[in-house]
Amino acid sequence: MDAARIAQLLQPFAPPLRAVQLQSISTYIDILLRWNARINLTAVREPEQVVTRHFGESLFAGARLFPLDSGLSNRAHLVDVGSGAGFPGLPIKIWAPQIHLTLIESNQKKATFLREVDRLILTDVDVFAGRAEDFPLASADVVTLRAVERFDAALRNASGLVRPAGCIALLVGEGQIARAEELTPGFAWKEPIAVPQSLNRVLLVGKRTRGEPA
Repeated sequence: MDAARIAQLLQPFAPPLRAVQLQSISTYIDILLRWNARINLTAVREPEQVVTRHFGESLFAGARLFPLDSGLSNRAHLVDVGSGAGFPGLPIKIWAPQIHLTLIESNQKKATFLREVDRLILTDVDVFAGRAEDFPLASADVVTLRAVERFDAALRNASGLVRPAGCIALLVGEGQIARAEELTPGFAWKEPIAVPQSLNRVLLVGKRTRGEPA
């Protein structure tokens, strides 16, 4: 997909990307659409919708989790739970290339896809082909969660991976906010931020205020 068109589509979501970042997204889209013909990675198949619905939302989160002037991207370990086709973890890694990223995906075919994307366009990315409950507890500075099945169980497992004083970032519908806060009593939640071009999607970020999970 043309990098200039990608940049245009992403304008509402994040500050302008560098040419190398736009090229990484273009390559990622090509790989995604090729693999999607063989395994169901995403129901969104039109390239421009892939940019706005998947990359746009993911980069929106990345720009707020790792502001350009914060310095956090130089030391953070981000764990993306239930990564699927790599959203939001891989776009956040494209946004903040200095972070260390771990993608957790139990589906072996999807994990293989993630490794191919990593091999072709990114470095310092690990793919954990297993379940979140088998990953070391309290090991991440930031945990992300988006579009997962069995939300309650996924959130409980994801929250257990957050280090003391670390945070969890959810890309969810407004109707899930109260449930998310109910399930995570050890977190202090910020006001949700509306995702551009969405009717009810929000970015919800919570900071761990208590010690490591039992």
